Amino acid sequence: MQFSFTSEQEEFRSVLRRFLEEKSPTTVVRRLMETDAGWDRAGWQELNQQLGLTAVHIPEAYGGQGFGFVELGIVLEEMGRALLCAPYFGSIALAATAIMNAGTEAQKRALLPDIASGDTIATLAFTEPNGRWDADGIEMRATRAGKRYRLDGVKSFVVDGHTADLIVVVANSDKGLAFFTVPGDAPGLTRHALKVVDPTRKLARLEFSGVEAALLGEDGGGAAPFARTMMQAAACLANEMVGGAEKLRLSALDYANLRVQFGRAIASFQSMKHKQADMLCDVELAKSAAYTAAQAAAEDDAELPAIASLAKACAADAYMQTAIHTIQIHGGIGFTWDNDTHLWFKRAKSSEVFLGDPTYHRELMMRAWGV
Repeated sequence: MQFSFTSEQEEFRSVLRRFLEEKSPTTVVRRLMETDAGWDRAGWQELNQQLGLTAVHIPEAYGGQGFGFVELGIVLEEMGRALLCAPYFGSIALAATAIMNAGTEAQKRALLPDIASGDTIATLAFTEPNGRWDADGIEMRATRAGKRYRLDGVKSFVVDGHTADLIVVVANSDKGLAFFTVPGDAPGLTRHALKVVDPTRKLARLEFSGVEAALLGEDGGGAAPFARTMMQAAACLANEMVGGAEKLRLSALDYANLRVQFGRAIASFQSMKHKQADMLCDVELAKSAAYTAAQAAAEDDAELPAIASLAKACAADAYMQTAIHTIQIHGGIGFTWDNDTHLWFKRAKSSEVFLGDPTYHRELMMRAWGV
């Protein structure tokens, strides 16, 4: 397994970082997070036309660039660092990945090119009001109606579900778990944006009342693709989180070198040195876990279930703890709306529970190792 990035990957990261620093400063983040959609279509098109980021891990046969989860991890890490307000995670890390895992060859050729170009915004709807992230928590029913299906039930906590053009839905049919596709404006589908802790990542509640849907893949054959998608998504989220954690760590270090008390910078205090060292260790360990998970996903490693959960748990703890330290180091100003630290703090908190909290993933990790 590879544990270092190539020169091409490092150059890709550098280009992407410069682009996001220019296009996603906190002034833009604050403006977009206050909108109902949470993102700007013109900015989304610019992101894809200039860098083609929506096509990164989609195979060339389906209109993508044909890279893998390592490159996707780099993209997500830099987006997490910049706190980019865009429907990237839901459309690419979740929906496109699910289609690649569950769809037939014809369905991939029909659905993926428009997602790869950014023309179609997709998302994956699997979590329900019970708040469970596993297949056992899925209660939505799919009823056969000729060659199509009808969906009845509720999905909640759907990333960008209120603005997506295409919704990939996981539901139970008479044959078992299956994937379905539904247009965002389908009759019988009601979409409500939820009030969220983190306004930079919008979530929605979707109510299905006899909504006509097309089967994606095999009826009753959705269990394995769903499990695979969740493992890959956990690895992706871990990479996004370490980007945010590193941003906060550097912010705390810069402020400690700037802030003066008793005639000297607070960075010179022994207690501050200890805190900075702890943050560095936490973030670097989380990076190692996230990068390993991305590589395991790229290689389809048999250990991916355990590695992905380990990375998600480690990154969630590191991000949240780094956010807490950064707020404290900034002192009184760190608790104010004017200071940007709270933006990453809220993303850290929402990411901690998204796709399952650290305790949930440690349990999955131990099960995968047979403990």
